[in-house]
Amino acid sequence: MSVRIGVLGAATIAAAAIIRPAQRVAGVSVAAIAARDPARARAAAGRHGIPEAHRTYESLLADPTLDAVYLPLPSSLHGEWMLRAIAAGKHVLCEKPFTANAAEAQEVADAAAASGLVVMQAFHYRYHPLMLRLVEIAGSGEIGRLTRIEADFHITLPPGGDIRWQPDLGGGSTMDVGCYPIHLVRSVAGEEPTVVRARAWADRRGIDRRLEAELIFPSGVTARIDNSMWSATPFSSTATLIGTRGSVHVTFPYHPQVFHRFSVRTEAGRHTERFARRSTFDFQLEAFRGAVVSGAPMLTGADDAVATMTVIDEVYRAAGLRPRVPFAQASG
Repeated sequence: MSVRIGVLGAATIAAAAIIRPAQRVAGVSVAAIAARDPARARAAAGRHGIPEAHRTYESLLADPTLDAVYLPLPSSLHGEWMLRAIAAGKHVLCEKPFTANAAEAQEVADAAAASGLVVMQAFHYRYHPLMLRLVEIAGSGEIGRLTRIEADFHITLPPGGDIRWQPDLGGGSTMDVGCYPIHLVRSVAGEEPTVVRARAWADRRGIDRRLEAELIFPSGVTARIDNSMWSATPFSSTATLIGTRGSVHVTFPYHPQVFHRFSVRTEAGRHTERFARRSTFDFQLEAFRGAVVSGAPMLTGADDAVATMTVIDEVYRAAGLRPRVPFAQASG
């Protein structure tokens, strides 16, 4: 079976996340695209060699030749269009963050479970061998008993008209880049945390340009996440695991195909490990295809997405901010 995918939106990320990977991964094709502006859909289709440009999102969802959709829309629109895609009988690969908040994520997860369709959140890094190895080390005892996890992700995005600075579109650094450290510490710990405290640097609309939080897991493992899109740290992307008999430090855990450094310290000494420079998006697309075609298990399914959104909501509340709301509520 070849999985035919339609792209719901002409966002820039679509090229790197789904269109080019589909040209490299067997058994998958991007067969259609739609955008709010039909001219943009036609332009994207021509630029990327996509056979069909639909005039509306609804038209794409009604296309009987498509098996699945990829959603790169603003996060406050994810929930609505995932529910519509599920109702139309389409499998879904949705960009992060999954939805505006945990309640909306649970609604989508319930619909996915009732439908039997595959609904996967696009945390592409989770399927790369580097991240698989990090999770393996955490649970293997190689660095002793895990006691502490630290993860950060900082980018530079000056305030302006970008959707990540727009409240009604689900903006904020934690929604955009902070969801990665939150997902990483959850994945490594293998359990769900409680938020101990959080601090946000936010504007009067509640858009966090930076946020840091301290978490604790039921096993006693503690964690710190730190993220920003406009701060004194122009760029940083790291993860550190500390155990009773060693540690691991990773540079670029979320995009290891660009560059990475994976350093392990144990009682036997220190060594570095290298991993495939193959794109994280290729590994993710293979996992999505496997889930659709043969029911292969997903690492970033809808239930996992609910858990991540729950932590995001709790971090915002602990920092004195309100969780995001779906677009219809924000603009209504």
